[in-house]
Amino acid sequence: MQYKAFENRYNQMSYNKCGKWGLRLPAISLGLWHNFGGVDVFENGRAMCRHAFDLGITHFDLANNYGPPPGSAEENFGKIMQLDMAPYRDELIISTKAGYQMWPGPYGEWGSRKSLLSSLNQSLKRMNLDYVDIFYSHRPDQDTPLEETMMALDQAVRQGKALYVGISNYPAAMALKAARILKALGTPCLIHQPKYSMFERWVEGGLLDVLENEGIGCIPFSPLAQGLLTDKYLDGIPEGSRAAKSWGFLQPEQVAPAIEKVKKLNEIALQRGQSLAQMALVWLLKDSRVTSVLIGASSVPQLDDNVAALNNRKFSKSELDEIELILTGETRKVKKPIVNEPRGVKPADFKVSMKPSIPETSNSDTTPSRGDFMATLASRLNYRK
Repeated sequence: MQYKAFENRYNQMSYNKCGKWGLRLPAISLGLWHNFGGVDVFENGRAMCRHAFDLGITHFDLANNYGPPPGSAEENFGKIMQLDMAPYRDELIISTKAGYQMWPGPYGEWGSRKSLLSSLNQSLKRMNLDYVDIFYSHRPDQDTPLEETMMALDQAVRQGKALYVGISNYPAAMALKAARILKALGTPCLIHQPKYSMFERWVEGGLLDVLENEGIGCIPFSPLAQGLLTDKYLDGIPEGSRAAKSWGFLQPEQVAPAIEKVKKLNEIALQRGQSLAQMALVWLLKDSRVTSVLIGASSVPQLDDNVAALNNRKFSKSELDEIELILTGETRKVKKPIVNEPRGVKPADFKVSMKPSIPETSNSDTTPSRGDFMATLASRLNYRK
């Protein structure tokens, strides 16, 4: 039977702007990092994609290396598009990334123009798409000039193979440099995808402030710490869980030290009338700088449970203080207003020398045209000090 999307799908999901830009993403997006590869059951992944769209989830996030084996998640998603989702292409935000190893030799990974654009071409072929909505640099490359990586992203947009570009796993100072290069090129950075959860909070040390100042969205991956922030591991490691899989990123030795915190957090979640997973998701969304959270699901019921988190997004001060005490041993610190430069990041950290034609701050809502920027970028921006 031909799939027909639920008519009222947009009535049950909220959509947030990516920073200052016009594109809106669902508060919860579906990542295909796990459970959509060649080692997984195709019909289960297909059912999850269809149900996600029925719930109002319009954003599906992939990368060239998702599987396993690498590339198989994109291949399977391409099949799902052909079988079910093709009539709804204009209602979908599909993203992919390049940067991790995909093929042998010097061009199969990292951030060179050759690597990124070759990978994007392969991704489009695997998914049988003409373009992706967002194309990411998946990780920073210390051996490739940042200008080259950002120029490759810009070229992807100008070739019509991507509508927007983003970065992932970039620290605060490098994210700011990347955003300013992209803005000067005329292809501004739409969004940053960092690893962020109750147990992984490095982004609070300056990155979120950079994103806010530059008008860039934020979409955390692993918001449930690979499933650790669920009730799944309260009584040990169950069969079939991520920690039980030899190829997974969550290993048994990571579970044991966190169990006591997980149990205490679960008690607060139950008092809120939520599962631990639901509370962990909306704990991220309480920050207006977070556009969407990327979930990874293994079943249709799990999708329902995650989206139901949006029914209770408010936290009391006492709840936030108690959560902070569990996570850090300290009470919650009230966020101070941002003044001029991002907190936690000093201007000297950027080692950027800019002439007046490229503003020191990003208060302008306009983006300059590319012009002859390609020919003069190296001399105008001293990024190689």
